[in-house]
Amino acid sequence: MTITLPELPYGKGDLAPHITEKTIDFHYGKHHKTYVTNLVKLIEGTELENEALENIIKKTVGDKAKAGIFNNAAQVWNHTFYWHSMKPNGGGSPTGQIAEKIKADFGSYEKFVEEFKNAGLTQFGSGWAWLVLKDNKLQVTKTANADTPLAHGLKPLLTADVWEHAYYLDYQNKRADYLDVFIKNLINWDFANSLL
Repeated sequence: MTITLPELPYGKGDLAPHITEKTIDFHYGKHHKTYVTNLVKLIEGTELENEALENIIKKTVGDKAKAGIFNNAAQVWNHTFYWHSMKPNGGGSPTGQIAEKIKADFGSYEKFVEEFKNAGLTQFGSGWAWLVLKDNKLQVTKTANADTPLAHGLKPLLTADVWEHAYYLDYQNKRADYLDVFIKNLINWDFANSLL
Protein backbone atom coordinates (compact mmCIF):
# COMPACT_ATOMS: atom_id res chain seq x y z
CA MET A 1 0.00 0.00 0.00
CA THR A 2 1.39 3.38 -0.98
CA ILE A 3 1.02 6.23 1.50
CA THR A 4 -0.09 9.34 -0.39
CA LEU A 5 -1.54 12.76 0.40
CA PRO A 6 -5.30 12.25 0.10
CA GLU A 7 -7.48 14.72 -1.76
CA LEU A 8 -9.36 17.27 0.34
CA PRO A 9 -13.11 16.50 0.51
CA TYR A 10 -13.83 20.10 -0.68
CA GLY A 11 -12.04 22.93 -2.45
CA LYS A 12 -9.28 24.83 -0.62
CA GLY A 13 -11.43 27.95 -0.40
CA ASP A 14 -14.70 26.23 0.52
CA LEU A 15 -14.37 26.64 4.31
CA ALA A 16 -13.85 30.41 4.05
CA PRO A 17 -14.37 32.76 5.78
CA HIS A 18 -14.08 30.43 8.80
CA ILE A 19 -10.83 28.81 7.65
CA THR A 20 -9.21 30.67 4.79
CA GLU A 21 -7.61 29.26 1.68
CA LYS A 22 -4.27 30.60 2.90
CA THR A 23 -4.53 28.48 6.06
CA ILE A 24 -5.51 25.40 4.03
CA ASP A 25 -2.58 26.03 1.67
CA PHE A 26 -0.14 25.96 4.59
CA HIS A 27 -1.87 23.35 6.73
CA TYR A 28 -2.74 20.83 4.01
CA GLY A 29 -0.25 21.80 1.32
CA LYS A 30 2.78 22.06 3.59
CA HIS A 31 2.24 20.44 7.03
CA HIS A 32 0.08 17.46 6.01
CA LYS A 33 2.14 16.91 2.86
CA THR A 34 5.39 16.93 4.87
CA TYR A 35 4.09 14.24 7.24
CA VAL A 36 3.29 12.07 4.20
CA THR A 37 6.72 12.68 2.64
CA ASN A 38 8.53 11.95 5.93
CA LEU A 39 6.53 8.77 6.56
CA VAL A 40 7.21 7.40 3.08
CA LYS A 41 10.97 7.95 3.61
CA LEU A 42 10.92 6.40 7.09
CA ILE A 43 9.15 3.19 6.07
CA GLU A 44 10.92 2.72 2.74
CA GLY A 45 12.66 -0.67 2.70
CA THR A 46 11.20 -1.72 6.08
CA GLU A 47 8.61 -4.35 6.99
CA LEU A 48 6.09 -1.48 7.26
CA GLU A 49 6.54 -0.31 3.66
CA ASN A 50 3.42 -2.07 2.35
CA GLU A 51 1.26 -1.77 5.45
CA ALA A 52 -1.96 0.24 5.65
CA LEU A 53 -1.68 3.52 7.55
CA GLU A 54 -3.79 2.31 10.50
CA ASN A 55 -1.62 -0.81 10.83
CA ILE A 56 1.55 1.28 10.86
CA ILE A 57 0.10 3.33 13.73
CA LYS A 58 -0.91 0.23 15.72
CA LYS A 59 2.43 -1.53 15.12
CA THR A 60 4.59 1.43 16.18
CA VAL A 61 2.68 2.95 19.13
CA GLY A 62 4.80 2.95 22.29
CA ASP A 63 7.95 1.77 20.45
CA LYS A 64 10.60 4.40 21.19
CA ALA A 65 12.76 3.12 18.33
CA LYS A 66 9.88 3.81 15.92
CA ALA A 67 8.64 7.09 17.44
CA GLY A 68 9.38 9.01 14.23
CA ILE A 69 7.35 6.56 12.18
CA PHE A 70 4.47 6.65 14.67
CA ASN A 71 4.43 10.45 14.88
CA ASN A 72 4.36 10.95 11.12
CA ALA A 73 1.86 8.11 10.49
CA ALA A 74 -0.49 9.36 13.21
CA GLN A 75 -0.26 12.92 11.90
CA VAL A 76 -1.11 11.77 8.38
CA TRP A 77 -4.12 9.88 9.76
CA ASN A 78 -5.22 12.64 12.18
CA HIS A 79 -5.07 15.33 9.51
CA THR A 80 -7.01 13.28 6.97
CA PHE A 81 -9.64 12.66 9.65
CA TYR A 82 -9.70 16.38 10.55
CA TRP A 83 -10.43 17.45 6.95
CA HIS A 84 -13.42 15.09 6.94
CA SER A 85 -14.60 16.36 10.35
CA MET A 86 -15.42 19.68 8.66
CA LYS A 87 -17.62 20.73 5.76
CA PRO A 88 -18.81 23.99 4.22
CA ASN A 89 -22.01 25.18 5.96
CA GLY A 90 -21.48 22.65 8.73
CA GLY A 91 -21.68 23.01 12.47
CA GLY A 92 -24.58 23.73 14.74
CA SER A 93 -26.87 21.17 16.30
CA PRO A 94 -26.42 17.61 15.06
CA THR A 95 -29.13 15.54 13.40
CA GLY A 96 -29.73 11.83 13.05
CA GLN A 97 -28.29 9.08 15.22
CA ILE A 98 -25.40 11.22 16.53
CA ALA A 99 -27.91 13.77 17.91
CA GLU A 100 -29.74 11.05 19.86
CA LYS A 101 -26.45 9.60 21.13
CA ILE A 102 -25.15 13.01 22.24
CA LYS A 103 -28.36 13.64 24.18
CA ALA A 104 -28.21 10.18 25.75
CA ASP A 105 -24.50 10.24 26.65
CA PHE A 106 -23.92 13.93 27.48
CA GLY A 107 -27.41 14.95 28.58
CA SER A 108 -27.60 17.74 25.98
CA TYR A 109 -25.89 19.17 22.91
CA GLU A 110 -24.82 22.17 25.05
CA LYS A 111 -22.99 19.85 27.47
CA PHE A 112 -21.17 18.20 24.56
CA VAL A 113 -20.14 21.65 23.25
CA GLU A 114 -18.86 22.64 26.70
CA GLU A 115 -16.79 19.45 27.05
CA PHE A 116 -15.45 19.51 23.48
CA LYS A 117 -14.42 23.15 23.67
CA ASN A 118 -12.86 22.59 27.09
CA ALA A 119 -10.81 19.66 25.73
CA GLY A 120 -9.46 21.89 22.97
CA LEU A 121 -8.73 24.80 25.29
CA THR A 122 -7.05 22.76 28.01
CA GLN A 123 -4.80 20.80 25.65
CA PHE A 124 -1.50 22.39 26.63
CA GLY A 125 0.58 23.05 23.54
CA SER A 126 -0.11 21.10 20.37
CA GLY A 127 -2.74 18.39 20.03
CA TRP A 128 -6.30 17.42 19.26
CA ALA A 129 -9.82 17.47 20.74
CA TRP A 130 -11.88 14.37 19.89
CA LEU A 131 -15.38 12.97 20.04
CA VAL A 132 -14.91 9.21 20.37
CA LEU A 133 -16.89 6.07 20.98
CA LYS A 134 -15.74 3.87 23.87
CA ASP A 135 -17.75 0.79 24.89
CA ASN A 136 -20.65 2.12 22.79
CA LYS A 137 -20.70 5.39 24.75
CA LEU A 138 -19.67 8.80 23.44
CA GLN A 139 -16.97 10.70 25.25
CA VAL A 140 -14.77 13.72 24.63
CA THR A 141 -11.04 13.27 24.93
CA LYS A 142 -7.85 15.04 23.91
CA THR A 143 -4.46 13.89 22.70
CA ALA A 144 -1.10 15.65 22.69
CA ASN A 145 1.10 16.20 19.67
CA ALA A 146 0.68 13.31 17.18
CA ASP A 147 -1.14 10.93 19.52
CA THR A 148 -4.44 9.54 18.27
CA PRO A 149 -7.39 7.67 19.84
CA LEU A 150 -6.79 4.98 17.21
CA ALA A 151 -3.67 3.95 19.15
CA HIS A 152 -5.74 3.43 22.32
CA GLY A 153 -8.60 1.28 21.08
CA LEU A 154 -11.07 4.18 20.80
CA LYS A 155 -13.26 4.88 17.76
CA PRO A 156 -12.88 8.52 16.63
CA LEU A 157 -15.99 10.28 15.29
CA LEU A 158 -14.80 13.92 15.06
CA THR A 159 -11.68 15.93 15.73
CA ALA A 160 -10.55 19.54 15.99
CA ASP A 161 -6.87 20.20 15.38
CA VAL A 162 -5.53 22.56 18.06
CA TRP A 163 -1.97 22.76 16.80
CA GLU A 164 -1.30 26.46 16.18
CA HIS A 165 -0.80 25.90 12.45
CA ALA A 166 -4.50 24.93 12.22
CA TYR A 167 -5.71 28.39 13.21
CA TYR A 168 -2.91 30.94 13.73
CA LEU A 169 -3.14 32.68 10.33
CA ASP A 170 -6.88 33.24 10.79
CA TYR A 171 -7.25 33.60 14.59
CA GLN A 172 -3.71 34.33 15.87
CA ASN A 173 -3.54 33.09 19.49
CA LYS A 174 -7.33 33.02 19.97
CA ARG A 175 -7.86 29.27 20.16
CA ALA A 176 -11.25 29.78 21.84
CA ASP A 177 -12.52 31.81 18.87
CA TYR A 178 -11.32 29.14 16.45
CA LEU A 179 -13.06 26.39 18.46
CA ASP A 180 -16.29 28.42 18.60
CA VAL A 181 -16.25 28.79 14.81
CA PHE A 182 -15.38 25.11 14.35
CA ILE A 183 -18.38 24.06 16.48
CA LYS A 184 -20.88 26.60 15.10
CA ASN A 185 -19.90 26.61 11.41
CA LEU A 186 -17.73 23.65 10.41
CA ILE A 187 -18.48 20.33 12.16
CA ASN A 188 -19.46 17.67 9.66
CA TRP A 189 -22.20 15.79 11.52
CA ASP A 190 -22.86 13.66 8.41
CA PHE A 191 -19.33 12.30 8.72
CA ALA A 192 -19.82 11.49 12.43
CA ASN A 193 -23.14 9.79 11.65
CA SER A 194 -21.49 7.69 8.93
CA LEU A 195 -18.99 6.33 11.48
CA LEU A 196 -21.52 5.41 14.19
